[in-house]
This record gives sequence, structure tokens and C-alpha cells, in this order.
Amino acid sequence: MSTLTRFFARPAPVVARELIGAAFTVDGVGGEIVETEAYEPHDPASHSFRGMTARNASMFGPPAHAYVYRIYGLHWCFNMVAERGSAVLIRALEPLTGLDAMISRRGAADPKTLCAGPGRLCQALAIEGRHDGLPLAEPPFALSLPKQSRSVDVATRIGVREATPAHLRYCMAGSAYLSRKARSSQS
Repeated sequence: MSTLTRFFARPAPVVARELIGAAFTVDGVGGEIVETEAYEPHDPASHSFRGMTARNASMFGPPAHAYVYRIYGLHWCFNMVAERGSAVLIRALEPLTGLDAMISRRGAADPKTLCAGPGRLCQALAIEGRHDGLPLAEPPFALSLPKQSRSVDVATRIGVREATPAHLRYCMAGSAYLSRKARSSQS
């Protein structure tokens, strides 16, 4: 089992927290992960809660793979699969590599908003449904796990109505690149 597979073959909340500070690119465009959310199969807000479907099949596949889906029929959302039926939504990253490509794709020049939110992030990195199920350890993806832990704020997830508010959102403390500030934070 590879190091990356071992990293992801754990509960989603552990993986989500430890992904903060990881370097992530798609075809050489990306940056540092600054915000994540965890979803597990016992969670009514998780796509895996009611079992496997064609849409969520990647969540039931091997760890360290992509789970990509459309939300509201408009925006792509990118997740990294953890243990079976679990995934980590990548909510925001600090753009560091390929800024010109991200600006062109998004039509926005403010680096703070380029990848602040799952839909914006996917648009900036050109992530689409064709990426669903692909291994994170192979191109077009490149993922380098953080070498040291970061100061992380923990907050409730954004837009979750199906479950009681759970503190399953992880944000790099002090980052200016979050989709929203971590209001009910705890370190």
C-alpha cells in the first residue's frame, strides 16, 4: 500500500484536517489547500448515506481517488476519497501555481477569490466530471502532503441542512483564501 493510500485510508475528519497545507495541482495549476469538509457514510449530509449509486460510486472505491460531482446542476465539486463511503470536499486553496490560467478560466483577477469555494476552485483548476474516479497519485493530479501540521480552525460545514451542525470544516488559521471565515472556530 502506498504512502498516499495509507494517508487516505482513514476516517474523513482526520484526513480533512491533515490535508490543510497540502500542495495540490491539476495539470500544474493549483496551490495550497486551506479549507476542507469531511463527509462519512453515517452522516445524513453525505452522498453515501443512502448507499452506493452511479453518482457516488467513487466514494465507495479505493482511497486516494477523486470524487467529482455537479451541485445545483451548475458547479463541479471536488472531493478526495478517504475510507469506504467517506470523502473530503476541497473547499478552498491559496492559488500559487498557474495564476494566469486560473484568472483566464475564472474571469477574476483577485487571488483571494480565485479558488475560494468548491465551484470556483473547480473552475480555476478546470476540474470536471471526467476527473471522477481518477487516482490522486497520477497525472493530471499532483498532491504533496504537508511536512508539518498547521494551525487549524474547526467550524460547522457550509450549506449543510441534512444533519445537525457538525464541526467537520477545517480551515487554515488566519488564511485570507477561505470561502468563508470560520465563525464558530476552535483550534
